[in-house]
Amino acid sequence: VQLQASGGGLVQAGGFLRLSCAASGRTFSRYIMGWFRQAPGKEREFVAAISFSGVNTYYGDSVKGRFTISRDNAKNTVYLQMNSLKPEDTAVYYCAAAARTYSSITKGDYDYWGQGTQVTVSS
Repeated sequence: VQLQASGGGLVQAGGFLRLSCAASGRTFSRYIMGWFRQAPGKEREFVAAISFSGVNTYYGDSVKGRFTISRDNAKNTVYLQMNSLKPEDTAVYYCAAAARTYSSITKGDYDYWGQGTQVTVSS
């Protein structure tokens, strides 16, 4: 699976962005999908994950209530809607795919990674 993330940019605090991650291959619906982020000098942290069907979603504590993950299996794409952005959301955002049965918040459980897209939130 090859992943291509897009949609990052510069936005003011309180604004919004929508990230997309397009996947290659015909087995997209068999992968758990996740978003992670990494700020300079920090560890890569879990942001959100979504199950095969999209019914079950999971979020990191710092983004709950502000971010929404979704997927369109017909388009082989996963999205991350980010609202009420804060300067501390500034990071490179990565999408990832996991060939496993249950969603995971652990980056080591993900098998494939996109190249990352920069999100910068100004105060």
